[in-house]
Amino acid sequence: MATILIIEDDNAIHSLIKDTLDLQDFKTLSAYSGTEGKLLFEQNQVDVVLLDLMLPGMNGKEFLQDIRRNSTTSVIVVSAKNDQHSKLELLTNGADDYIIKPFDIKELLARINIQLRHATKPSVTNTKEIHYKNIYVNLETREVKINDQTLHLTGREYAILLLFLENPQKVFSRANIYESVWNEPYFDSDKTINMHISNLRNKLNIGGTNYIKTVWGIGFKFDN
Repeated sequence: MATILIIEDDNAIHSLIKDTLDLQDFKTLSAYSGTEGKLLFEQNQVDVVLLDLMLPGMNGKEFLQDIRRNSTTSVIVVSAKNDQHSKLELLTNGADDYIIKPFDIKELLARINIQLRHATKPSVTNTKEIHYKNIYVNLETREVKINDQTLHLTGREYAILLLFLENPQKVFSRANIYESVWNEPYFDSDKTINMHISNLRNKLNIGGTNYIKTVWGIGFKFDN
């Protein structure tokens, strides 16, 4: 049973989400402030966080920055802010998905299930570890290291990295990456893909190695 942490201070929205998830047999944890959410997150094994931004005490952005220092748990931001800048800023800072209020509850459920599938997706290598040059990935703990230095990747970044590592000879178009990682039809998502690739490339760039190569006019491939 997956555990979903709901951090939302609007009682009506909180109750709607909680009641829906309870009917779907999820285990839910409820927090009405960022500070309370941080405490519950630290005390429990959480699979997905549903995070409002405008929270009393520690706000949503601060909460996200805090847990991203040492966790790759999937975070879906649920916010009334619908401007492109806010969305891109949160995705850049570690959110795995972003849904705008008012939202369709069925869409929210679908996005939660996508995150859970990413977390449990088996590796085609049938092994618990992946070693590639100086990159090490533990598929059970989702730990990623380069030269024994731990990388803190978001859920999307981790999924993109596995896609490359499991297919090191393949050139991926942006549509390939989006449909493989997001499990949704690709539609005008170049900015989203470019942002995640840029963030992942920067995190992998330890010791000056550029692992992700741009294949002009096509997409991206992993250095082999």
